[in-house]
Amino acid sequence: MNVQIQSVKFDAGKQLLDFIQKKMDRLDRFVDERAGDVEVTLRLDPDSEKGNKVVVVSLRVPGSDIRVEERAFTFEEAIDNSMDIIKRQLEKAKAKFEK
Repeated sequence: MNVQIQSVKFDAGKQLLDFIQKKMDRLDRFVDERAGDVEVTLRLDPDSEKGNKVVVVSLRVPGSDIRVEERAFTFEEAIDNSMDIIKRQLEKAKAKFEK
């Protein structure tokens, strides 16, 4: 699976990029080989009470695309929350497809 990471108006550190890559590599267990690319967009939102770190994850899978936007106080927390949501959505899509 090809992972593209984009940070908007700031440079993400190597440690953060490695963390994201590691998390996205785990998606291989939940999707089949026909799954497409994953795009991760990181941005800072100065006016937010829920956290100023915003992560948008877009996953291309056959039949539909999954897009999750999460906000937290750290990018790592936002990525973890996004992964939980994506896993649930993939399980629902898989169950629907098997019917």
